[in-house]
Amino acid sequence: MTARSIRVAVAATLATALSLTAAACSNPDSAKSGSGPGSTSAVVGIAYEPDSLSPLLGYGKDGNSKIFDGLLALDADMKLRPALAAELPEVSDDGLTYTYKLRQGVKFSDGKPFGAKDVVFTYRTILDEKTNNPSRTELDAVKDVTAKGEDTVVFTLKYPYAPFAQRTVLPIAPEHIAGEQDVNTGAFTTKPIGTGPYVLTKWSKGEKLSFTANPDYWDGAPEVKKFTMAIIKDDDVRATRLRSGDLDGAILPPNLAKGFANDKAKKTYAANSYDYRTVTLPTNNKVAGDTAVRRALDVAVDRQTMVDAILNGSGKPAYGPVPTDSEWFTEGTERKHDLAAAKKILDEAGWKPGKDGVRVKDGVRATFPLWYLSGDKLRQEHALAYASDAKKAGIDIRTEAGTWEVIEPRMKHDAVLAGGGSPADPDFDQYTLLKSSLAGDGFNNMAWYDNKAVDAAIEAGRRSGDKAERKKAYDTVQRELVKNPGYTFLTHIDHLYVVDDRFGSLTTQVEPHDHGLASGPWWNVEKWSTENAGDAKK
Repeated sequence: MTARSIRVAVAATLATALSLTAAACSNPDSAKSGSGPGSTSAVVGIAYEPDSLSPLLGYGKDGNSKIFDGLLALDADMKLRPALAAELPEVSDDGLTYTYKLRQGVKFSDGKPFGAKDVVFTYRTILDEKTNNPSRTELDAVKDVTAKGEDTVVFTLKYPYAPFAQRTVLPIAPEHIAGEQDVNTGAFTTKPIGTGPYVLTKWSKGEKLSFTANPDYWDGAPEVKKFTMAIIKDDDVRATRLRSGDLDGAILPPNLAKGFANDKAKKTYAANSYDYRTVTLPTNNKVAGDTAVRRALDVAVDRQTMVDAILNGSGKPAYGPVPTDSEWFTEGTERKHDLAAAKKILDEAGWKPGKDGVRVKDGVRATFPLWYLSGDKLRQEHALAYASDAKKAGIDIRTEAGTWEVIEPRMKHDAVLAGGGSPADPDFDQYTLLKSSLAGDGFNNMAWYDNKAVDAAIEAGRRSGDKAERKKAYDTVQRELVKNPGYTFLTHIDHLYVVDDRFGSLTTQVEPHDHGLASGPWWNVEKWSTENAGDAKK
């Protein structure tokens, strides 16, 4: 779901999908590519754009923001490496103190020096309740952040939060600019200044984000001098524009990506991801909130057929937010497709088939709406397949398409075909997805899920510094989701990108749900080589 998906993770950057405009169908950049191996511009097609470009409001919180840098960054293997920090942090024996030595000589793109005060300003502003950052709970462990001189920052934690260092990929904002404005509405939200490899030159909302290389970037000036992200909501339009030469690359669903398989001028990249598609089953809906209905849908759905038919094999069945190949996955929580078992669950719970085949209990028909994002083929196809499987069990699900502006006000009572997923740590996803106190908080806990055992387990997983104890806690969460799903998890999706071959052999990372904007083969576009088409930098 956009960065506004379940975030759940989400939480997070919360991205908004916009209506496709006539402008988005035009050439996104007059400096369009296609000029051969030495070209120094690139235009890529993405599906969503952010609400804001301010890291104080959540932008770039998972890294790769291009305009900004964090204290740390993630390499191709998802290992933490120093960025604005000169080295990895020094961690105290009790896990409560993280000390970062800062890189010297770094400047913001306006020429002003970066220093410890900017780090302190960024974190303290995000933690301020007056700041409209939907991902504030991700920094719940932070008790204080202080500067020691110009080159050292010390974080003091309330409890030994094991994945804290991974949180410090969060971009750093300049105090001398952002600190002089209203954090929620100031010009910095759309005209940011950072230390990153690119400088934003223009944001045409609903159409494109245009960047130019930062010639004074501390890690070396990028060879790709102009980089444009064309915002194209509709999957079909994105594929058409890629085929016509308007784009150098694009993220595409599997059924459209396969159309480029025989195009020798383009390469297709498959990025493994934690990105899942799930159906929210709101607690406030008389049908979707019924535990028996939830359990029945959990086994009525044919996940493997969705992987085969919708994803063309580019993914795997999902039984929760944790992929089955993750070390955090709990063996034995897989749910097999079993229509007979689904019918038995409903029968025993008093949901009896009516004359039209739709089940009824206490005068309530087993029917509810399921919303999906307009123009998103994968969501549409998942929604239709889910409704078809549910119908065989006697549950009538009515699929509806709409923008997030239409869907969001209905989330408390209507089901939504949502997305989420973060490869960093189980806490990153599960806390915002399942914590009962976050129900109704934007796109956090969209199902209004309320399970005291899950609440206790995710708190334990967040607060323990012991990996074995954390594994035990997240095992509890996954087993509870079998007893009372709250969501029907469908698939984990591999992200497919098609890119012009002139950029040579590129790389991808293990990706979160939010993709395209900061992920994809352009996750490290600042390192792309433009000297020849066969030797892109890793």
